[in-house]
Amino acid sequence: MASTQTGFFGRFFGTIGKAITWTRVFVFNAIFLFLLFIVIGTLFSNKTIPLPDSAPLRIQINGALVDQLSYIDPIAEIMAQGEGRKTETLVRDVVRAINAAEKDDRISQLILDLSFFTGGGISKLEEIGQALHSFQKSGKEIIAMSDFYDQNQYYLASFADTVYMHPMGSVLLTGYSSFRNYYQQAIEKLNVNVHVFRVGGFKDAVEPFIRNDMSDESKEHNTQWINELWSVYTSRVETQRELPKDAINDYINNYDKHLTETGGDGAQLAVNEKLVDELVTHSELMSRLFAAFGKNKNGDDYKTIDLDQYIAHLNRKPNLSHNAVSLIVASGTIYDGIQPPGNIGGDSLAHLIQLARQDSDTKAIVLRVDSGGGSAFASEIIRNELIATKNAGIPIIISMGSVAASGGYWISADADEIWATPTTLTGSIGVFSILPTFEKTLSEIGISTDGIGTTDFASAMRLDMPMSPLTQNVLQHQVDNIYHRFVGLVANARNKEPENIHAIAQGRVWSGTDAQSHGLVDKLGYLNDAISSAAEIAGLKN
Repeated sequence: MASTQTGFFGRFFGTIGKAITWTRVFVFNAIFLFLLFIVIGTLFSNKTIPLPDSAPLRIQINGALVDQLSYIDPIAEIMAQGEGRKTETLVRDVVRAINAAEKDDRISQLILDLSFFTGGGISKLEEIGQALHSFQKSGKEIIAMSDFYDQNQYYLASFADTVYMHPMGSVLLTGYSSFRNYYQQAIEKLNVNVHVFRVGGFKDAVEPFIRNDMSDESKEHNTQWINELWSVYTSRVETQRELPKDAINDYINNYDKHLTETGGDGAQLAVNEKLVDELVTHSELMSRLFAAFGKNKNGDDYKTIDLDQYIAHLNRKPNLSHNAVSLIVASGTIYDGIQPPGNIGGDSLAHLIQLARQDSDTKAIVLRVDSGGGSAFASEIIRNELIATKNAGIPIIISMGSVAASGGYWISADADEIWATPTTLTGSIGVFSILPTFEKTLSEIGISTDGIGTTDFASAMRLDMPMSPLTQNVLQHQVDNIYHRFVGLVANARNKEPENIHAIAQGRVWSGTDAQSHGLVDKLGYLNDAISSAAEIAGLKN
């Protein structure tokens, strides 16, 4: 029989165990309280600093322009405060700030600091460009600066009155392209069977799995939209910089010859071609900014109003009207269920629409769509919620961002009004499904699969067995059915015959301009245009 008495060593190690447990609990609680104090401190110390009577507004675009910030774990964000640099900037914050600064007497100039801007698509550049163009009419100067300019950075810089660049910099313009890898040969070498089911010869997302090159159909429709977008880019830049027609294409296509003339000096070439006004070092530029605007309180920077500071100031203005246009963002790939910001969840977006509909202040909804598509089922869940909102008497206005294609168009079709930018990519009314099987690959290493099932469909979704003709027929029928649904709902929403929609569908992608000419889009404009239209339709004066 074992003894029930606790000896000296038992008591000793028991005490140590309790001490360790108490220490662990104390440490975890201390960390939790520390993080809690940081959160509370951040919330209650976020006082808006008064704006100076006169200073330039500095628009520093960090990372990519987006319609919706991606989800970041809150604890990770707290722990990273003050470290690193933002990787995303809301395009509507930039546009809103520029539009407000145009009429704000405290804003003397606009400074575009593009050093950390990484892009976001021609549609978003166009949206900011329109705001910059309007700002120019106020007579206030726009200054652009960066060590180097890539294609996206230079588009915005071209709106400036003065463009500064470092003497060792360059303006790297390349044009637009659409290249991808094709895997058919590799797939064959790996003995993988890739089963593709699609409707629409232009639905080319599946081509890398079944071809070694781009099909003629893919080249045809991609050539159309890519040339149209590039034409917008070059014409805008040439107009803003007062360059001859086709100057940008000449700069790119003869870049090597032009560099020969400057001894390989890309910065001097940019000046010679009138893309850049002046080459200045960091110290020279800072001296000029100090002389023009004075120093800040710390003396380590020139006096300025930063974008985040200005947006915080604009957010302080109260909304005196309870009647409002609700703005909902649908950005990213469309998935089933609930998804965090940066992706679209069928259930989560439908819930947001439902909340807006149930809010008595909502008199119209603008849905900002920036999505290349995804799940047809999730898209239908979202569309159904939008229709229910329309039936409740609340107008639905779509504002298309860089892309609103496939599922992005599915959720847009039934709106009261669809707005797209001229460079929006939309359409892609088509359906595909891909399912690989690995029976040949497994056979190569000596693995086989065998067994029995009660029906011919029992092994339908096994990836280690050949796909039966029954399964192939079922999957193709399902894809065909979804395509016919897609064409039918678009035809019904746009008051057209299904055969007319089919003629412009089949997976084909259109620019916003072409989409309007084909009746897929009602009007061309930007987010603010869509919001103004929604307010007008809802009868809102403010």
